[in-house]
Amino acid sequence: MKPFVRAAENPLITPDMVKPSLEGYRVVCAFNAGVAQYKDETLLLLRVAEKPPTAPVGFLNVPVLCETETGIWQVEVHTLALNDSRYDFSDPRKVLDKQQGNYVFLTSISHLRLARSRDGIHFTVDDAPLIRPDCALEAFGTEDARITQLGDTYYINYTAVSINGITTALAVTKDFVHVEKKGIIFVTENRDVTIFPDKLDGLYYALVRPVPHQIGRAQIWVAASSDLLHWGEFSPLPLPSFSWSDSRNGGGAVPIRTEKGWLILYHGADKASNRYSMGAALLDGTNPRKVLAVSAEPVLEPETDYERQGFYPNVVFSCGAILTGDTVSMYYGAADRVMGLARAKLNVLWDALGVNEDKEVQHGQQYQASADER
Repeated sequence: MKPFVRAAENPLITPDMVKPSLEGYRVVCAFNAGVAQYKDETLLLLRVAEKPPTAPVGFLNVPVLCETETGIWQVEVHTLALNDSRYDFSDPRKVLDKQQGNYVFLTSISHLRLARSRDGIHFTVDDAPLIRPDCALEAFGTEDARITQLGDTYYINYTAVSINGITTALAVTKDFVHVEKKGIIFVTENRDVTIFPDKLDGLYYALVRPVPHQIGRAQIWVAASSDLLHWGEFSPLPLPSFSWSDSRNGGGAVPIRTEKGWLILYHGADKASNRYSMGAALLDGTNPRKVLAVSAEPVLEPETDYERQGFYPNVVFSCGAILTGDTVSMYYGAADRVMGLARAKLNVLWDALGVNEDKEVQHGQQYQASADER
């Protein structure tokens, strides 16, 4: 049995609960939400994907953010012929330019929108976006937010997508009403950034995921910063590769501080089917580059219909979790379409990680051997 138990109310948020932000568009996905506790509410900052009106038979409409003559950025629709030999339309999410070998359009455009709950289960979704794409580097959308609270300020890092690639941007807010964008903090291709909610030795830390295209594989790295804007001191996080994560891994929820160290809930995808599952690891409380324990098996994997069937099937993918008492509540996107919730007791997670009650790592030698084999 997996450590995380799904909420009986799943899926908590579905596309039909979300009002389109653009006239004539339809919401097709509401997923991969950053999570925050603000006053007496649980907030989910959803990735909301919208598709333009359906094109005539034999054509496809794709949305693109364009700058007008007056300097205002607005979404426009480009219509492509499905028999145009320049393009590959086989991926329902994006359009490939076969000559260039690059994806040049997405079939939907995403923004970030708040959903609110008093009990963490029943959510209402705001009518308008909190963060919407509004510049050239966000022309294909804003996606997959993570929220880190530092003092009275909430730092929202999110994926900005454009023809220039996939980057990570930062925004800040104190009230989830007024938001200030700080711009790009990691260049392409770097995503799945999770910023630690505390300074360590005077520095901020983050888990990042650069994507090599010639040598190596996509995996979690650690970075440090003095100001949250300029990052350096990069080094790979030495996580072992398992069958469920042998294609790639990447950050998930914002790291959670516990008495035993930093609990991270991260995603992995397998080579066999590109199936996304969630794993767990424990990092040293004062040195996040040091891995103390790792779950050899996923702590949550796609099993239900809403996780196995959707816009992109066989996916569970978390961008945020909350620790309340001894319970971790992990909110996650399912099949790139809806939002779910799964909960785990800390002692059950420690068992999955091989950590005993006196804060020692039971399987430390076994883990070290696994890491050395990589």
